Amino acid sequence: MFQEAVNTNEADTTVFIRFAGHMFEPLASGALYWRAENMLLVADLHLEKMSSFARRGQMLPPYDTGLTLRRLEQDLLDTGAATVIALGDSFHRDEGTASLQDMDRARLDGLMERCEWLWLSGNHDPTPHQLGGRCLPAFAHRGLTLTHEPQRSVDGLIAGHLHPAARVLMNGRSVRRGCFVHDSRLMIMPAYGVSTGTLNILSPAFIGLFAWSEIKVTMMGRGRLYPVSPKRLVGG
Repeated sequence: MFQEAVNTNEADTTVFIRFAGHMFEPLASGALYWRAENMLLVADLHLEKMSSFARRGQMLPPYDTGLTLRRLEQDLLDTGAATVIALGDSFHRDEGTASLQDMDRARLDGLMERCEWLWLSGNHDPTPHQLGGRCLPAFAHRGLTLTHEPQRSVDGLIAGHLHPAARVLMNGRSVRRGCFVHDSRLMIMPAYGVSTGTLNILSPAFIGLFAWSEIKVTMMGRGRLYPVSPKRLVGG
């Protein structure tokens, strides 16, 4: 079912995404590495989500921030990226920037010391903060626009927000995982945070965003990526 990409210059399981004239390497973590620019793109970290729930009376273990930052630290080590661009909803609430535990704040500070850092505003965290790096509503670079919420009216747009997932049937069982989805104009990245949910790309929220005849889906697996045919997608 899964079509695995083969590249003679990389490991056999390496998958690439060509979008708007540029080549990207999606990572199994949900990050997107732009090797030509040495940039790492991540969307929807939703840091401090569990602590936000705790303040509303839902007592859940507040480990999500540390686990997400650990994942991000590993991706930075693996890629050596010089720039990180977080495409909005980096914090589950604006006040999450003030509720970071000391250990998590120290880890985040250490990551930001290694590279240039751009925080793009999201619907969960629209207010600029003072953690470090630059806070921007969107970022344009080399003909691309990076922002939080997807829209059809801008060519070369990379966004997050919708937490896309693909569901396929395999050997009588269904498999649903986060995914990268794009056509020639728009790419939507999967949510990166460990505590985030997903939304099937066949759901109404995605209607009208993509030209279905051009759509390409790259599904996250356990430690690898799988391009899948849109014909194999199912709802749910």
